[in-house]
Amino acid sequence: MSRRPFDDDRDDTTDFSSFFRELERMMDDMTGGDVRMDETGFGTDAHFTVYEEPDRLRVVGDLPGMGKDDIEIKCDGRRVTVVADTDRQSYEERIDLPAQVDEHSARATFNNGVLEVELARTDSSKSINLG
Repeated sequence: MSRRPFDDDRDDTTDFSSFFRELERMMDDMTGGDVRMDETGFGTDAHFTVYEEPDRLRVVGDLPGMGKDDIEIKCDGRRVTVVADTDRQSYEERIDLPAQVDEHSARATFNNGVLEVELARTDSSKSINLG
């Protein structure tokens, strides 16, 4: 049984960087921006999950290839923003929280590529005393 060579009409000189730029532009259009691709054209493998507990929220995420000094975390009481930059990749994630938290109560740990941020819940509305 003889095999015929695979016919491939693709041009071997295709510029994949333009393909990935267009893919990134389309992802930005679909998500409203903030999609970051690394130099391979694929996004980082970061994934975040929010765990709700009666008195606190825990935001847990994988940041493979990142070091503790590469990560910046911010919280405004309703959203946690994680920015991570290395020489090889950039990543930014905004995580909307299901409840309001006290951003001053935040504690974070980073072990073996896993980031965990713990935040105390707070009342979503405060009583206002009339004077």
